Amino acid sequence: MNLTSAKVACRDCSVHQLCLPNGIDEADLARLDGIVERPQPMAARRHLYFMGDNFRSVYVVRSGSIKTYVPSLDGVEQVTGFYWPGEIVGLEAITIGAHACSAQALERTSVCELPFSRLDALADDLRSLGRRLLQILGREIHRDQQVFTILGKPSAEQRIAAMLLNISSRLKQRGFADHEFRLSMSRHDIGSYLGLAYETVSRVFSRFQRQGLLLVEHRQVCIRDMAGLRIVAGSALAR
Repeated sequence: MNLTSAKVACRDCSVHQLCLPNGIDEADLARLDGIVERPQPMAARRHLYFMGDNFRSVYVVRSGSIKTYVPSLDGVEQVTGFYWPGEIVGLEAITIGAHACSAQALERTSVCELPFSRLDALADDLRSLGRRLLQILGREIHRDQQVFTILGKPSAEQRIAAMLLNISSRLKQRGFADHEFRLSMSRHDIGSYLGLAYETVSRVFSRFQRQGLLLVEHRQVCIRDMAGLRIVAGSALAR
C-alpha cells in the first residue's frame, strides 16, 4: 500500500486502548509510532493483500471492517474471518512468510500498517512491546477457539446465534453498542463463514425476528433478547 494520509499519533487514536500501544510507556510509544505507516482509507471491496502475497506487514483496523477469505478454483470464496477496529489482520502469515488468505475491506476502512521486520526488531529492544505482542497473539488464539466453538454447533440457529453473540462481545470490548450494530458483511459472507446456504441464513434471521430475539432491517441488527439468544446458542459465549 502506498499513499499515506494525515498522520494521527498512536496516543491520539480512538482504538489506542485496544491496539499494540496499550500498556506501552510514552518513550517507547514514540518509537513504535515512528514505524507505523497510515495508508489512505480503502474503499469497500478493495484488497489489503491477496492469498500468496509475500508477508511484509501486519495491519490494525482503525475504522470500518475487513473480511478474510480463501478463494477457490471455481470462484467461490470460503470466508475465514471478520475484523473490526482494534483488531490485527495478517498474523496468519508470520510462520510461513506468505499470506494464507486474502483480506478485503467490507466498507470504507482505515488501517495502520506495521512493517513486521521493523516491528520484530523493535520488540527485541522494548520488553513492553514484546509482552504486548504475546498478549495479542494469545487473544488471537482465544478468538480462533471461539470460532471453532461456533462452527461446531450442530444447527444453523445455534451457529448464527453464537456468531451474533461473538460480534456483540467484540464490539462491546471496543466501546461500541453491543445490542445494536450494522453487519457490514453480506448474508452470503455469513453463510460462507458458518458453512450454511444463503437461504438458510435469511430464514434463520427471519425466524429470530418472529421470535422477538432480533429486530432486523437490511444489515442493521438490534438484539432485543440477549439472554434468549444465549439460550439458542446453547452456550455462555460472549458473556
